Amino acid sequence: MPKRFRLTRRFPVAMTEDGYRRLRRFAHEAGLDEGEALSFLFEHFDSITDSERLTHRLRLFNSELEARKR
Repeated sequence: MPKRFRLTRRFPVAMTEDGYRRLRRFAHEAGLDEGEALSFLFEHFDSITDSERLTHRLRLFNSELEARKR
């Protein structure tokens, strides 16, 4: 029997404009709303990410983060 889809948590998030546009595009292509798309991504995080590439991308993001905040 499939798990019931219940949105049990709501939290304010801050996203870059590029990140939000990409989330909206992914959600639209998948036929989901943004909350459902985020739930899918995080529920299946390990199976849809490449850990080596993720580590590299995270290092790049962190190195640019302070400059992007200004």
